[in-house]
Amino acid sequence: MDEQNNGANIGTENTTGATQGEKTFTQEQVNAIVGDRVKQERSKYLDYESLKEKAAKFDAAEEANKTELQKATEKADALQKELDALKAEGAVRQIREEVATANGVPASLLSGTTKEDCEAQAKALLEFAGKSGYPQVKDGGTPKNIPSGKETRDQFADWFGKVTK
Repeated sequence: MDEQNNGANIGTENTTGATQGEKTFTQEQVNAIVGDRVKQERSKYLDYESLKEKAAKFDAAEEANKTELQKATEKADALQKELDALKAEGAVRQIREEVATANGVPASLLSGTTKEDCEAQAKALLEFAGKSGYPQVKDGGTPKNIPSGKETRDQFADWFGKVTK
């Protein structure tokens, strides 16, 4: 403590106005002072591991002391959250199917969560697909393979008859 007090008085003035001489320290004295400070700081945290261990034991004891009612309440809350999520998912699925049926688009292509979003997506899909599923012919020609309603076997027989004549 004497060294600390002496260090605090370095460079202070006397009541007469003259300055005291500055005190110089050897390297060993500085090392001793620093070493003492380090020991003091380390001693503050010596019991950190034991406190950490005690806190873990306390948490485990607190968990064990929970009543059955608390445990059941926590489980019920978790199940309620899951039920709410499933209900919301079912409502979204129903909205998508209603919009898909009303607009004639597959429900799997709709990804909106509200009726307005799904209707906007269905409208965009219909605009993209066009009014007809058949490609437009640029030269104004007629399609060559128009389905005749016959079975493939009959169509092949007709074609074979034309080719072999």
